[in-house]
Amino acid sequence: MEPHGRAAAWGDSELTGPIPDEAELTSGTRVVPGRRYGFFTDTTLCIGCKACEVACKEWNALPAETPELTGMSYDNTGGLSANTWRHVSFVEKVGGGEDAAAEMTPFQSNWLMMSDVCKHCHNAPCLEACPTGALFRTEFDTVVVQQDICNGCGYCVPACPFGVVDLSGIDGKAHKCTLCYDRLKGGMEPACSKACPTESIQFGELEDLHEKADRRVAQLHRQGADSAYLYGAPGSPGGGGDLGGLNAFFLLTDEPEVYNLPAAPERGSNRNLPSLTTGLVAAAGLALAAAALFGGRKDG
Repeated sequence: MEPHGRAAAWGDSELTGPIPDEAELTSGTRVVPGRRYGFFTDTTLCIGCKACEVACKEWNALPAETPELTGMSYDNTGGLSANTWRHVSFVEKVGGGEDAAAEMTPFQSNWLMMSDVCKHCHNAPCLEACPTGALFRTEFDTVVVQQDICNGCGYCVPACPFGVVDLSGIDGKAHKCTLCYDRLKGGMEPACSKACPTESIQFGELEDLHEKADRRVAQLHRQGADSAYLYGAPGSPGGGGDLGGLNAFFLLTDEPEVYNLPAAPERGSNRNLPSLTTGLVAAAGLALAAAALFGGRKDG
């Protein structure tokens, strides 16, 4: 058997240091500062192995969650948190009672699985809400938290429309996926996508990923999976509005809410002006009422 091209290029079993531009060998993408990178997650290829979760925890030295089942799913992590930056959700669609499935479907077998992660929004609400500048946009168009600057105020937590950012019970600081910022600076592919055995998680430049995603949707439609669509890509659900698109976007086969994704995510700051206007009107009304009351007493 002929060795794989990537293996042939680096056949030595002992390396003196990191392979230069390793991401180009593992994902076909050269990491260059100033370009936009992200993830395309194809949920139809996810097998729920959680290799991405393990790889993320190992590389970032994140502690394990409490090893117990939630009673809601076979998933034992439950969701994204300060200690879990990649989360594979298990959505069982067998149903119950009269709606119970009588047979297993040939496509996805009544199970939906999705590896969730920070979306690294183009217009990130968490970044806007941060009062200390702990959150910043990198040279790869990703969003990262600097724990040494974070004061633990938690403003970023409710600002995120996806419920990604979380405060750690260990250090009280905000934590989330960095899209392996340290690996990108070294020319390496993020740990989660490199570990994915089915290429459900694909890393690359956003323009290339959008093209791949469009081709994949067209392929699934030709194969009869008419429910397949993109979420978070330009012109797709979750990809419009004032978030400006998601740098981590998905291919789904059911409604976004089924995957615990908002149908129309938006920045919380959009609600500030109506609330502020209402407050100012109320304050003005109270001031006028007080003036009329005290003015009437003086005249009397």
